[in-house]
Amino acid sequence: MTGHKRVFVDTAPLIYFLDNDENFGEKTKRILEELLNDNGLLISSAITCVEYLVYPYRTNNQEKADAFFEFAENERMLLTPISTSIAKTAAKIRSKYEHFKAMDAIQLAVAIETNCDVFLTNDNQLKQFDGIKVMTIEEW
Repeated sequence: MTGHKRVFVDTAPLIYFLDNDENFGEKTKRILEELLNDNGLLISSAITCVEYLVYPYRTNNQEKADAFFEFAENERMLLTPISTSIAKTAAKIRSKYEHFKAMDAIQLAVAIETNCDVFLTNDNQLKQFDGIKVMTIEEW
C-alpha cells in the first residue's frame, strides 16, 4: 500500500511500462499495479500524449498508439488538457526554475493543479522542484 491516491505519471514511466523497457519496465509495471490495486488515480496530460505518440506515429505503428489510449481508458488514468490556469502555473515554475524545459514545467503544473500526491518520473533534475513530492522509478 503506497498511501498515494493521486499520482502524476510523467512520460518516461509510461514508455517504460507500455514498451516493456528492459531496465525499468517490470518495476514500473509493479508500481502502477500497486497504485491501481490500492484504488489510486493515475494522472497525466496532453503533453504525455505528444511525447509518447511521436515514435508510434513516426514508425507507422498504430497498434502502439492504440495501446497508449487503451491503457489510459481502461486503467483509471486521467489525461488532463492544458488550460490557461495550468499554463500560468507552468510559467511560474519556469520563472523560478529557469533550466526546466517548458514541457516539464507544464507536466509539474498539471500535477499541482490536479492535486496529485506525488509526481512519478525518471528525470532526476525535476527532484529540485519543491511544489510537489517528486520520485523516480528507482526511488519508489
